[in-house]
Amino acid sequence: MQWQPNRSLPISLSKQISEWMIKQIQSGEWPIETKLPPQRQLALSLGVNRSTLQEAIDDLKADGLLSSRAGSATFVTNDSWNIFLKQKQPNWQQYIETSIHKSNYQTIQLINEFEQDNSVIRLGTGELSPTLLPTTDIHSSLNHLNFDGKEIGYSSPQGSLALRKAICEYVKKRGIITTPENICIVSGGLQALQLIALGLLETGSFVFQKPFSYLNSIHTFQSFGINLFSLSENQFTTETIQRIRKKRQAILYTIPTLHNPTGICMTLEEKKGLYDLCESGQLPIIEDDVYFELLFGKPTPAIKSFDRAGQVLYIGSVSKTLSPGLRIGWVIGSTPVIKRLADIKMQMDYGSSAISQQIVEYWLRTGLYERHINYLKKELKRRADFMNRLLNQYFKDIATWEPPLGGFYIWLKFKEPIVTTDLFMNLLKKKVLINPGYIYAPNDTQHIRLSFAYCSHEELKSGIEILYQEATRVK
Repeated sequence: MQWQPNRSLPISLSKQISEWMIKQIQSGEWPIETKLPPQRQLALSLGVNRSTLQEAIDDLKADGLLSSRAGSATFVTNDSWNIFLKQKQPNWQQYIETSIHKSNYQTIQLINEFEQDNSVIRLGTGELSPTLLPTTDIHSSLNHLNFDGKEIGYSSPQGSLALRKAICEYVKKRGIITTPENICIVSGGLQALQLIALGLLETGSFVFQKPFSYLNSIHTFQSFGINLFSLSENQFTTETIQRIRKKRQAILYTIPTLHNPTGICMTLEEKKGLYDLCESGQLPIIEDDVYFELLFGKPTPAIKSFDRAGQVLYIGSVSKTLSPGLRIGWVIGSTPVIKRLADIKMQMDYGSSAISQQIVEYWLRTGLYERHINYLKKELKRRADFMNRLLNQYFKDIATWEPPLGGFYIWLKFKEPIVTTDLFMNLLKKKVLINPGYIYAPNDTQHIRLSFAYCSHEELKSGIEILYQEATRVK
C-alpha cells in the first residue's frame, strides 16, 4: 500500500483516511463486500495509530459505507448512493474467497509488503543484498549476447537448448549426469514446485516434509488440495510411507543442503539412507538444491547423483546466487515428467524470459558464474561471522543457535515461547522485519529465521539490538 495521510495538512488524519476510503469505494477499487485488512495491519500500512484508524472506520460505519461482522472483520457495505454500484459491479470478494488459491497468512502478507520499504531493517529476508549482486558484470555481459528476433522470441517448451546444455555441464559438479532432454527451464524454484503440484499430483496427495519447512510459508501445494505431512527423522519409516501410499499418492520434499529455514546439512550417509528408504517404498523425491553453492565448505553429492530409478526431481536456480530478478531455475527429471512439466509451463507463460536465459547460459559457459560464487561465499562468510558475534553479545543467555554452515540464515531458538504475532508487530512498528518460526511450523513460538545476507553491518547491529530489547521486554 503506497498511500498514507499527509501530516502537514490541516485536515485530521482520520478525516484524510475516511476520504481516501470513500474514494476507494467510489472508484470501484473496493467493491461491495470487500473485506478490509485487519486493523492492526491496515494501521501499520497507513502509518497511524489504531485509534486514528478506528475513528475513520467508525465514521464510515455511521454513514453506512462499512460494517463489521463476527470476528471483528470490516466490510464495504451498501448505502443509498451506492446501490447503483452494486448493480454494475460483480461481487469480487465472493470470487476471492471461493477461488482455488489460498491467501497468504497475514504475517507473510506484511513481510511481502514491508520488504518494499527501504526504511525497514530486513532481518529475515531470503534475498541477497543489492551490493552483492554483480550488476555491473551482468550489464557488461549483455554486449556478448545475440538479440536478433529469433533469439528473443518464445523459447522451446523445455527452455533454451544452449542453456540446458550448459546446465548439463554445470551439474556434473553435483555428481549429476543428465541430458538436455531431461531438463526443463522454469522461472525460479517456486514455479518448479507449482508445476509439480499442477502436473504430477492429484487432489488429496501427501507431501512428506520436515517439521519446520519452507513449504508451510507458501500455498503452492495446499491450494490444490494437497496435504503437507510433517515427519521427524524417527517417524519417517518404510511403514509410514506404505501406510500413506495405500490411501493416496505421495512425494517427499527435501532441502538436504542448507535447509530452509534451519540451515541443516545432511551428510552423504544420510542422503543415501533417505534415498534407499524412498526407493524401497517407491516414493518420489523433490530435491530442492538452490542453496548448495553457498555452502562455506565442500558440498557432498546431490541425492540425484545416485538416483537409480529416475525417482528424484532435482531443482536448481540462480535466484539465490546471481539475481532473483532473472527468474531462472531448472528441474532435472525423467523424460515423461519433464515433458509433462514443460507442457504445463507453456500453458502458463509460454516460457521463461529469453533474455534471462541467454544471460545465465553465458555466465555458466564462460566461468563468470563460478567466479561470482567464490566471491559471494567469502562475503557471506564475513557477514555470517559478524551476525554470530552479535548473537553471542546479545542472546547467549536467552536463546540458542548453530553457527551457519553457509547460505543466508541462522535459526535462532529462544528458551521461552516469546515469538508471537505481538512480537512480530511490535518489531515492525520499530521498522524491524523478522521471519517468525510460526510461518514455517504451525504454533511454533520459539524460533526466528534471521538472515545475514541482506542488511549492512550497521543495519544488522541496529536490528539485533532492537530485537533484543523487544525479546527481553516480552520475557
